[in-house]
Amino acid sequence: MGRSVAEAVRALGAGALVVYPTDTVFGLAARASSRAAVNRLVRAKGRSGAQPLSVAVSSVEEIEPLAALSPSGRRWIRRHLPGPFTILVTPSPRARRSLAPAVTGGRALGLRVPAHPVARELARGAGPIVATSANRHGQPPALTLADAREAFGANVRVYLGGGPPPSGVPSTLVDLTGPEPRTRARR
Repeated sequence: MGRSVAEAVRALGAGALVVYPTDTVFGLAARASSRAAVNRLVRAKGRSGAQPLSVAVSSVEEIEPLAALSPSGRRWIRRHLPGPFTILVTPSPRARRSLAPAVTGGRALGLRVPAHPVARELARGAGPIVATSANRHGQPPALTLADAREAFGANVRVYLGGGPPPSGVPSTLVDLTGPEPRTRARR
């Protein structure tokens, strides 16, 4: 783990927030298992706690324990991830026990395996992390660390850069809760 990623992992472990690069846009992270950290993230974004949050993991193998998947869903995951997708899955009992209620409170759980080395290294070191765009609610996603600093200031302990820049295109939602994968429009 690089020094900056190690610092970000320690910050997440202490309940702090971290901005990190992904393959799509900069993300705002909290440990997905920490109710207090996830609530801190929701407040920093200025959004309703009722709005869903997705989770980033470091590998495709980490999805199965968190999700109930159909055979076609498993095939879709093997073909497309890591990549610029947020998959909607039915959370497993383990996910409901181990992740904060704001993450698993709904019918579906959003999961990402970003195709960005820093994002995956961060998720590998910290465990599942919230994967939401680094922006205040209703504002455009941060495309640079400077944009993220402007939005969050001291609410974020670590602003993590490195690797290729984000594409600037938000992830595509793919619903795997049914028998066949379906692409869904973002709201």
